[in-house]
Amino acid sequence: MAGKKVLQDKDNYGNQRPWRQKKLESLRYSEYLSILLYKKAHKVQGCADVLRFRKMLDGNTKLYQTWFCKSRLCPLCNWRRSMKNSGQLKKILAEAHKQQPTGRFIFLTLTERNAVDGVDLKLRLRALTQAFNKLIRYKKVVKNLLGYVRSTEITTNDNGTYHQHLHVLLFVKSSYFTGNGNNYLSQVNWTDLWQKALRSSYKPIVNVEAVRANKSKGKSSLLASAQETAKYQVKSADYMTDDDNRNQQVIDDLEQALAGTRQIGYGGLLKRIKRQLKLDDADNGDLVNVDGEELPEPTEAELIVAKWDQQRKNYLIW
Repeated sequence: MAGKKVLQDKDNYGNQRPWRQKKLESLRYSEYLSILLYKKAHKVQGCADVLRFRKMLDGNTKLYQTWFCKSRLCPLCNWRRSMKNSGQLKKILAEAHKQQPTGRFIFLTLTERNAVDGVDLKLRLRALTQAFNKLIRYKKVVKNLLGYVRSTEITTNDNGTYHQHLHVLLFVKSSYFTGNGNNYLSQVNWTDLWQKALRSSYKPIVNVEAVRANKSKGKSSLLASAQETAKYQVKSADYMTDDDNRNQQVIDDLEQALAGTRQIGYGGLLKRIKRQLKLDDADNGDLVNVDGEELPEPTEAELIVAKWDQQRKNYLIW
């Protein structure tokens, strides 16, 4: 065992992919699940134990086969899911721009008051979705709306509360910006509409910005907005702290609150394009081939097999 090589799997930029880090986090997550008496703990423990790669002509490796547990909070699965969501969204947005070249993008962040605990979080997530569904049906919004993609993000606070909010990428008609002035919605307008949809007695915090569809790397670029929308629903750092008791409480709260929910939802033209491109469900679909590129069956000589070694805490080549 000592003579076996450690897995070296790098991306196109030469960066080491974080297989070891994510596997260690996944194992720690499974231990918490076991303490909390979740039956799926054993399934999570075996997530991606054996990785089979194909060696490409340029010398790089590409994941070919493994088994993922697909648990919502599994750090390994979340990493793969985030890559898949990002790749799918880029394809959908590119096709949307082809079909509606004059369309424009707007990035919305919609917030509300913090959830006080796990029970409240589950209720607030449901209310968030219902409020968003109302928001996009208001006449002032729908008259210029071509499509949208929205994602839910949850962050934890030191006092045990949760901050749940929505990231929304709207695809709108060009008339939203160039019409007679009755089409454009200011941040104040969006805030008022969101408050109405939430039925809240307070002014919720709303951020809105126009998105540039060029290749700019700035904060307001389409690429940055897509990455923000497709990122992790919950960062593993929020339940992988030094406080084991806190981590268990957060995991238990999130497991209960996220059951039966979806991280990302599409609507309008973007939803139709997702169907046209035959893109599968990132929540429950294939997490191996996250870039969507089909591979021919490899020969035995092209396969590289890496197995997780519990003693060395790393993936070793077999």
